[in-house]
Amino acid sequence: MGFFAFAARLRYSAIHRKCHFPGTPAHYHSLSKTLRNRCMHLPRSLSILFLLVSALFLSTSAEAQSDPDTSAAILRVQFTDHLQRAGLPGAVWTLVTPDAGIVTGAAGLSNAQTGEAMTSTTRVHVGSVAKTVLAMGVLRLVTTGQLSLDTEVASVLPALRFDNPWQATDPIRIRHLLAHTAGLENFRFYQVFSLRAQADTPLDKALGRDSLTVHTRPGARYVYSSTGYHLLGMVIEAVTHRRYEAWLDTELLRPLGMNDSSFAFSTQAGANADPRLAMGHFEERVAYPAIPVFARPATQFVTTAADMGRIARFLMGDGTIAGRPFIASNLMDALSGARGTDAERTGLQGGHGLALSVRDRHGVIGDCHPGTTIGFQAMLCLYPKEGKAFFVAANADVENADYERLNTLLIEALQLTPAKERDTASPPPADIHAWEGMYVPAWHAVTRLAWIDTVFNPVDVRWDGKRLQLAPFQGKPASLQPAGGMLFKADARAAPSHVLLTTDGERMLSDGLRTYRQVPLTSLLWLWTSAALGAAGLLTILFRGGWLLMRGRLRRSSTLALPLAGVLMLFAPIPFFFTQSFMQLGDLTIASGLLAFASIALPCAIAYGLLRLPACARSLAHPAFDCAALLAVAQWLIVLAAWGMLPFLMWR
Repeated sequence: MGFFAFAARLRYSAIHRKCHFPGTPAHYHSLSKTLRNRCMHLPRSLSILFLLVSALFLSTSAEAQSDPDTSAAILRVQFTDHLQRAGLPGAVWTLVTPDAGIVTGAAGLSNAQTGEAMTSTTRVHVGSVAKTVLAMGVLRLVTTGQLSLDTEVASVLPALRFDNPWQATDPIRIRHLLAHTAGLENFRFYQVFSLRAQADTPLDKALGRDSLTVHTRPGARYVYSSTGYHLLGMVIEAVTHRRYEAWLDTELLRPLGMNDSSFAFSTQAGANADPRLAMGHFEERVAYPAIPVFARPATQFVTTAADMGRIARFLMGDGTIAGRPFIASNLMDALSGARGTDAERTGLQGGHGLALSVRDRHGVIGDCHPGTTIGFQAMLCLYPKEGKAFFVAANADVENADYERLNTLLIEALQLTPAKERDTASPPPADIHAWEGMYVPAWHAVTRLAWIDTVFNPVDVRWDGKRLQLAPFQGKPASLQPAGGMLFKADARAAPSHVLLTTDGERMLSDGLRTYRQVPLTSLLWLWTSAALGAAGLLTILFRGGWLLMRGRLRRSSTLALPLAGVLMLFAPIPFFFTQSFMQLGDLTIASGLLAFASIALPCAIAYGLLRLPACARSLAHPAFDCAALLAVAQWLIVLAAWGMLPFLMWR
């Protein structure tokens, strides 16, 4: 690296830790201004000396940025510092630029238990970033004429059954699966959280025997779906008559020069352990080796930083390899940005294309795809107009860690041109007050949990006279300024970020990736009241029944006897859930079996208590009190059953 490069790295490390200077060219002007202001408070002789030292620092820092080796060293120090602060073991990254080509880096540990260092050649899992790579395989089949974007999925996979209310006019097509607009749910518990899956389990086994429900009109709305990409894996197998992993490795990865990558299952433990594969981690740096999952096409992919640089460069190109067409140029033009969705038709630019989604962050707009899987988190972002890109993967899935800081460091290292903020000042829609009110998610990642999503994730939308204020029950509030027509722009965004639209007579609020629908406040009040009454009823049965039991006044024939047993059954699975792996949430285990039994036994017990109430009324001190508690629980159970939460079968 050389003495000056080493000195620059050492100086940066000390300054960054004490003064938190970002150390990138964009900050030099503000930094020099700060130094000048500080000089005003020093004696004249010291001021001169201070300015000379400051000038030396700024000039050598600028030189360091132009030196690739020094820039790489500085970035590694920045990563190391943040990994330690965030409690993350390690990370690998890639920077792609027209001048330097593909530059890789690594920091931290590949395995926190053994202390093995992370290197730029370490292999990593990337989670849903796999979807972008798999999408390119599907587009290769489209280019060669074996598929088309408008091919109906049912014609390729005739054994599947779709419950699609729009089948006559809008069947699910290949383009819908690629763009997440098929209207399918994201996943079911057993497809992701199961120890029963094998690396070679046939893909159709992940779907079960039930038909696939289509929740929104295909093509109309972005509904993120790992199930959709699982179907794409099945489509590849149906068309090529080969395992999708083998076909993609041979026909996609090898031509792209991604020789260190594979769609085949790879793990860090066991007889077939990959010694180059980084270990996955959770909180407290607890190691967790990879295991097979049923829905593997959507998330199963191992790669290196260099290989991700290769595909990033290809994604920003014209679809050719060595001058020969590999993927049609019109398909390459449609990789990012929604086309044909209700939000796009209303004027919102962005959303998800055939492989990537538009991401407006940190003053720049890119085409990106995030990824999360067991023990890993990753991000791929492209900036085609400048020919630049980055990839980063951390070998830990820690709930409260600041992964966005890693993205920020790489954006700064790329020295991207800031996106010009559009002059969006404009009056709001004339009927803006009609759009005020409560909004709930218009789609649900896990359909079985739709009630929870609706009750606990509404957003209160209000117009304060100048801006649209969004107040979610969970998460940070947002303030949107009018951006023309039905468009609005969030703070710290360069382009309009939200749109108000009407779909099938319902008012919607969308950011291109998430859509909320307006609902009457009374409907939410009913759900909240129902839940509150039900919880109060359960507590009443628990404490009153327990008190009667301890007093010896609770007989088998008593009104609260069976209801109390039903409530106590809800607690039975808890210790078993704590003693089993969280990866068994989707398996039929003692814990999930007891929970399913309790979800069936409780309604039966409550019904029995209500039937016994007239016969026991004379012997009860407070029959009305018991009746109210039983009715409160009964109505809540009816609501939960109507929303599909009862019986609660996690393995289906």
